[in-house]
Amino acid sequence: MAGERRRRRAAAEAVAWCLALAVVALLLVGSVEKEEEEEVVVVRGARLAAARPCEEIYVVEEGETLHSISDKCGDPYILEQNPHVHDPDDVFPGLVIKITPRSGGRN
Repeated sequence: MAGERRRRRAAAEAVAWCLALAVVALLLVGSVEKEEEEEVVVVRGARLAAARPCEEIYVVEEGETLHSISDKCGDPYILEQNPHVHDPDDVFPGLVIKITPRSGGRN
Protein backbone atom coordinates (compact mmCIF):
# COMPACT_ATOMS: atom_id res chain seq x y z
CA MET A 1 0.00 0.00 0.00
CA ALA A 2 2.80 2.41 0.87
CA GLY A 3 4.61 1.63 -2.38
CA GLU A 4 1.50 2.41 -4.41
CA ARG A 5 1.11 5.75 -2.62
CA ARG A 6 4.68 6.65 -3.45
CA ARG A 7 4.15 5.79 -7.10
CA ARG A 8 0.96 7.87 -7.29
CA ARG A 9 2.65 10.77 -5.54
CA ALA A 10 5.64 10.56 -7.88
CA ALA A 11 3.29 10.44 -10.88
CA ALA A 12 1.35 13.47 -9.57
CA GLU A 13 4.58 15.39 -9.04
CA ALA A 14 5.74 14.52 -12.55
CA VAL A 15 2.45 15.76 -14.00
CA ALA A 16 2.67 18.96 -11.94
CA TRP A 17 6.22 19.62 -13.19
CA CYS A 18 5.16 19.01 -16.80
CA LEU A 19 2.26 21.42 -16.44
CA ALA A 20 4.51 24.03 -14.81
CA LEU A 21 7.00 23.73 -17.66
CA ALA A 22 4.20 24.02 -20.22
CA VAL A 23 2.93 27.22 -18.56
CA VAL A 24 6.44 28.70 -18.54
CA ALA A 25 6.89 27.78 -22.20
CA LEU A 26 3.57 29.43 -23.12
CA LEU A 27 4.54 32.57 -21.23
CA LEU A 28 7.87 32.73 -23.03
CA VAL A 29 6.28 32.20 -26.44
CA GLY A 30 3.64 34.84 -25.71
CA SER A 31 6.20 37.42 -24.62
CA VAL A 32 8.33 37.16 -27.77
CA GLU A 33 7.63 40.11 -30.06
CA LYS A 34 7.29 39.75 -33.77
CA GLU A 35 10.15 41.44 -35.54
CA GLU A 36 8.05 42.40 -38.53
CA GLU A 37 4.95 44.33 -37.54
CA GLU A 38 2.57 46.03 -39.91
CA GLU A 39 2.50 49.80 -39.84
CA VAL A 40 -0.94 51.25 -39.25
CA VAL A 41 -1.63 54.71 -40.64
CA VAL A 42 -4.69 56.56 -39.40
CA VAL A 43 -6.03 59.15 -41.83
CA ARG A 44 -8.80 61.44 -40.66
CA GLY A 45 -10.65 64.56 -41.63
CA ALA A 46 -9.32 66.64 -44.50
CA ARG A 47 -6.55 64.18 -45.37
CA LEU A 48 -9.12 61.40 -45.72
CA ALA A 49 -11.39 63.60 -47.80
CA ALA A 50 -8.52 64.60 -50.07
CA ALA A 51 -7.27 61.04 -50.52
CA ARG A 52 -10.54 59.18 -51.02
CA PRO A 53 -13.63 61.22 -50.23
CA CYS A 54 -16.16 58.41 -50.38
CA GLU A 55 -14.78 55.16 -49.07
CA GLU A 56 -17.12 52.77 -47.30
CA ILE A 57 -15.92 53.98 -43.88
CA TYR A 58 -16.00 57.77 -43.52
CA VAL A 59 -14.78 59.90 -40.60
CA VAL A 60 -16.75 63.13 -40.21
CA GLU A 61 -14.70 66.30 -40.43
CA GLU A 62 -15.36 69.56 -38.58
CA GLY A 63 -18.14 71.59 -40.18
CA GLU A 64 -19.66 68.69 -42.09
CA THR A 65 -23.30 67.65 -41.89
CA LEU A 66 -25.02 64.51 -43.06
CA HIS A 67 -26.46 66.55 -45.91
CA SER A 68 -23.04 67.80 -47.06
CA ILE A 69 -21.56 64.31 -46.81
CA SER A 70 -24.52 62.90 -48.72
CA ASP A 71 -24.01 65.45 -51.51
CA LYS A 72 -20.26 64.90 -51.57
CA CYS A 73 -20.46 61.10 -51.69
CA GLY A 74 -23.74 60.59 -53.51
CA ASP A 75 -25.32 58.53 -50.73
CA PRO A 76 -28.84 59.71 -49.86
CA TYR A 77 -29.36 56.89 -47.33
CA ILE A 78 -26.61 57.65 -44.80
CA LEU A 79 -28.98 57.86 -41.84
CA GLU A 80 -30.63 54.50 -42.63
CA GLN A 81 -27.25 52.74 -42.91
CA ASN A 82 -25.94 54.11 -39.61
CA PRO A 83 -28.28 53.13 -36.77
CA HIS A 84 -25.79 54.51 -34.22
CA VAL A 85 -26.66 58.03 -35.46
CA HIS A 86 -29.95 58.71 -33.71
CA ASP A 87 -30.28 62.39 -34.61
CA PRO A 88 -29.16 63.76 -38.00
CA ASP A 89 -28.29 67.05 -36.29
CA ASP A 90 -25.98 65.30 -33.81
CA VAL A 91 -23.03 64.81 -36.18
CA PHE A 92 -19.60 65.68 -34.79
CA PRO A 93 -15.96 65.55 -35.94
CA GLY A 94 -14.52 62.05 -35.58
CA LEU A 95 -17.86 60.25 -35.96
CA VAL A 96 -17.40 57.15 -38.10
CA ILE A 97 -20.18 56.42 -40.57
CA LYS A 98 -20.79 53.92 -43.35
CA ILE A 99 -21.07 55.28 -46.87
CA THR A 100 -22.48 53.44 -49.88
CA PRO A 101 -21.92 55.71 -52.89
CA ARG A 102 -24.55 55.57 -55.58
CA SER A 103 -23.76 55.75 -59.30
CA GLY A 104 -24.67 59.44 -59.47
CA GLY A 105 -22.24 60.51 -56.72
CA ARG A 106 -18.99 62.38 -57.15
CA ASN A 107 -16.17 59.86 -56.65
